[in-house]
Amino acid sequence: MILLILAYLGGVLTIASPCILPVLPFVFARSDQSFVRSGLPLLAGMALTFSLVATLAAVGGGWVASANQYGRWLALALMALFSVTLLMPHLADRVMQPLVSAGNRMNDRLSSGNKQAPIGVSLLLGVATGLLWAPCAGPILGLLLTGAALQGASIGTTLLLLAYAAGAATSLTLALLIGGKVFSMMKRSLGAGEWIRRGIGGAMLVGVVAIAFGLDTGVLAQISTASTGGIEQKLLDRFTPSDNHGAAPALAQTSAAGATPQTVADISPMLTDDGPMPPLDGAVQWLNSPPLTAAQLRGKVVVVDFWTYSCINCLRALPYVKAWAAKYHDQGLVVIGVHAPEFAFERDINNVTRQANKLGVTYPIAIDNNYRIWRAFNNQYWPAHYFIDAKGEIRYEHFGEGEYAQSEQVIQQLLREAGARNVTTAISQVQGQGVEQAAGGQQDVSPETYLGYMRAENFASGQAVNDAPADYSLPGTLSLNDWGLGGRWTVGPESVTLNGDGGHIVYRFHGRDLHLVLGPTKDGKPVRFHVTLDGKAPAGAHGTDVSPEGDGTVTEQRLYQLIRQQNSTGEHTFDIEFLDAGVSAYAFTFG
Repeated sequence: MILLILAYLGGVLTIASPCILPVLPFVFARSDQSFVRSGLPLLAGMALTFSLVATLAAVGGGWVASANQYGRWLALALMALFSVTLLMPHLADRVMQPLVSAGNRMNDRLSSGNKQAPIGVSLLLGVATGLLWAPCAGPILGLLLTGAALQGASIGTTLLLLAYAAGAATSLTLALLIGGKVFSMMKRSLGAGEWIRRGIGGAMLVGVVAIAFGLDTGVLAQISTASTGGIEQKLLDRFTPSDNHGAAPALAQTSAAGATPQTVADISPMLTDDGPMPPLDGAVQWLNSPPLTAAQLRGKVVVVDFWTYSCINCLRALPYVKAWAAKYHDQGLVVIGVHAPEFAFERDINNVTRQANKLGVTYPIAIDNNYRIWRAFNNQYWPAHYFIDAKGEIRYEHFGEGEYAQSEQVIQQLLREAGARNVTTAISQVQGQGVEQAAGGQQDVSPETYLGYMRAENFASGQAVNDAPADYSLPGTLSLNDWGLGGRWTVGPESVTLNGDGGHIVYRFHGRDLHLVLGPTKDGKPVRFHVTLDGKAPAGAHGTDVSPEGDGTVTEQRLYQLIRQQNSTGEHTFDIEFLDAGVSAYAFTFG
């Protein structure tokens, strides 16, 4: 709603810009004519022009979104251009000159000899007015269109454009009805209006820089999720059951309940009424399904699973979610995975599509790159499961790993309430494989550890230099949960990037499994690495992405399982050496 209001006000403010002055006399010249026969069609024509732009934005935005990273950079370049036009009105005149010329030609042809123009001519004159409005409307409209390019086609983008058009139409309506008084007022406010435009332009340039460096994702993830060991954690420990496991990054990763089947007698879920299911229209794209709405899902039992593909907690919960989707689909269950990215690379729809296929996720996935669905649910965690009944009401919530049997019984109960017949009471027996296997069971594993400076902790290689290459030396000794770098690295906001061959990352950890989120070079070239555990090849303790000799290759941006021990006793020192430059490392997780 706030964005709609701002878009509307942006349209209203357009009339307070110097570049709109040539249009105002053209409007005032018709102020003595019938508003219904002349003014109203003129405004309708202008709105038609903006509606056409909105339609093109939806189509073009969807194309650019499908282009992923290339389209994203193109959209950012356009956003920077339109931001500069807000700061420099003369540049806006040049950028929009083709539309102005078209509007002038149309205006000259239609207005000559038409003092009392027919409704149809007034409508076409409105189209011409919309084109003439372009030098002032263009920059702000361009920002909205760029939003469509970044987010993909959506009803929300079209509504923003229409809200802007309504604001501009309001200004013109006042001009038509009040005439000279408005004109004089606009003259007095030109300076303020122009400073507002320039302020918006400067703010948008800052936004371009933030998006280009991935700060939009990192900051939102940092704000939207509770941190380990903070006030939020204390509240969660108090108000969540003691066996509620691993919601990244808020809860500590402990043993995952549900690996051993439970009987119905062991569980007694407490269903509540937590209000209606929020809308799902914030997705920039859907996978495995056309866009779904809350209205379409009425009559179905729905499980909404918030996840992101590099989150170990999400991956360990995934086998259960997939089992529910397959087992109860024919009885009326719809599972929706809402993919809300934690890292910038998880915004790439190609990455999500590829990983979803590898993970065998066939149910609908809503790509929530802008966290609109996340915020609509007031969600805080990965993973988070919301259970919605056939009436569209949220009846149960579960955050993190574990309690899978209880969650499945909730599904069974909601299906019975919806009228499904012969709903089984058996609980699914699920055994995850590889990274999807349940955690080891101990209570004191090492915590999730981020390497980028926005959330880094326990760095043991001296003072980090942010956003610039620097040489680091491996620490002589490591305390539990300390980590360090060796070689030439650039420490960025959400990752560290190796600038030369032979770089090391070391970590002193406790846990059965060790995972590291990694990405290849910026141009996608693979990076070879070698892993040791306590100074030796991992042998039988190697993870799924490492050979027994400790060798592996980073080929894509995802979570890599590097160590899987037979047990989780004692502390261990992990060392990974990258044989090629360009690798990026994001976060350690354990289990």
